[in-house]
Amino acid sequence: MIYKIVDQWQQKAAVTQACRVLDVSCSGYYAAMKRVKTPTVCTTSVHLKAAFNASQRSYGSRRLVSTLQGQNIKIGRYKVRRLMREADLKPVWKKKFVNTTDSNHNLPVAENLLNRQFNPAMPNQACTSDITYIHTRTGWLYLAVVMDLYSRKIIGWAMNSTMHTELVSRALLMAIGQRQPAPGLILHSDRGSQYASHAYQRLLKQHGIICSMSRKGNCWEREACPWGAMR
Repeated sequence: MIYKIVDQWQQKAAVTQACRVLDVSCSGYYAAMKRVKTPTVCTTSVHLKAAFNASQRSYGSRRLVSTLQGQNIKIGRYKVRRLMREADLKPVWKKKFVNTTDSNHNLPVAENLLNRQFNPAMPNQACTSDITYIHTRTGWLYLAVVMDLYSRKIIGWAMNSTMHTELVSRALLMAIGQRQPAPGLILHSDRGSQYASHAYQRLLKQHGIICSMSRKGNCWEREACPWGAMR
């Protein structure tokens, strides 16, 4: 313990003597040494990490360059790449396609009564329903819609993080509330388990709506529905 104190005293004495010879203060020397030991914060790197996290860790160097330049930060792609390597920022690309149709079930399937007749003569004669998906900052959200084929207007919709029967039922109830259709309306959909479920079929019968389902492998929504292009 004594030897350690002697060693520290000798080091301090050497610093004091060197500062006296060079005509600088000891406090200035220790402050300079402290600044050297403290890492410098790169403001550009801070903005880069913020932009990367705001993108849900999906942006690569090109999009990060555009984002930072939009914030009036002049930076090139090579510097962005270097800062990303130093900060271990690796983009994570999520699967873009989400399957919304589960036709592998043992539920009853309705006949294709619509038979690709997508241009009825009057409103409230035939509607289509489908589920699509939207990628948001919080993840995938499923959107169920009901469209009147005469006006091509969305008359019912519902959104949720899951695509259970409740999702399509809520969209249907909104459509019924909007139009109050007379019994005999044909509502066409795919063979998904949500549309074939007992709860959904009971809802159709309760309001006098006739169920129609596409044939297996028949991509009717590409012709009938504007959201088909979103897939």
